[in-house]
Amino acid sequence: MTQVIAIANQKGGVGKTTTAINLAGALEEEGYRILCIDMDPQANLTAGLGINLNTVEKSMADVLADGRSTLADVIRPTESAGIDVAPANIDLASTEGELFTALGREQVLKDALDGQIAIYDYILIDCPPNLGLLTVNGLVAANSVIIPVQTQYYAMKGLNNLVKVINMIRMKLNRDLRILGLLPTFYDSRTNLARDMLDELRIIGDQHVFSSIVRNTVKLGEAPLAGRPITSYAGASEAARTYRELAREVIDLGQA
Repeated sequence: MTQVIAIANQKGGVGKTTTAINLAGALEEEGYRILCIDMDPQANLTAGLGINLNTVEKSMADVLADGRSTLADVIRPTESAGIDVAPANIDLASTEGELFTALGREQVLKDALDGQIAIYDYILIDCPPNLGLLTVNGLVAANSVIIPVQTQYYAMKGLNNLVKVINMIRMKLNRDLRILGLLPTFYDSRTNLARDMLDELRIIGDQHVFSSIVRNTVKLGEAPLAGRPITSYAGASEAARTYRELAREVIDLGQA
């Protein structure tokens, strides 16, 4: 069964897009076919998978706004043979306003996915850094969510609000939604703060915390410039090993 995973956190700069790209790369290495959906008007996922934004004529904005296009119309291949992308562009910024007047506005993406579920093993949805309708659409369409959490004080403060929103969506809009896990990111073991925040993350609630911990590395910052996942850009790096470990955790949790 296709696993549809939203990667969400209302705080920016916590590693959502990095996680989507590199988890896709690691899952591809395991032999799976992946669709990455870019729900962020900044389109960093699209660019990070090697798509020239100037060539994006149809995007998720066309899928979500009045059904001008189907999802199949906008999907594009990437340089990674097993990874396709449904790209974003700046037009997506105005789409959220259009969704407010749409019937079934929270499940437009879910409806659009219906024809693609059987084609892919994993669908990864990169949500924007807010809790607006684009993020809600991602969560309603998903059967699980990964929450990247930066191991810093202010990043931890907003976690409870996000969990409350996810629980509300589970109760009212998507009973199948579950939190797959919290993913520690930007971890620097040299600082007491990062170690303390990681310990707190593991005890603050009843959510699973991935044993894979994403650390700050130069290679991880370089990979998006090359338009490739870290697993193919620097396959022997620590970051690539981390995302391979994360992929195996995700596979195991999906089978549980």
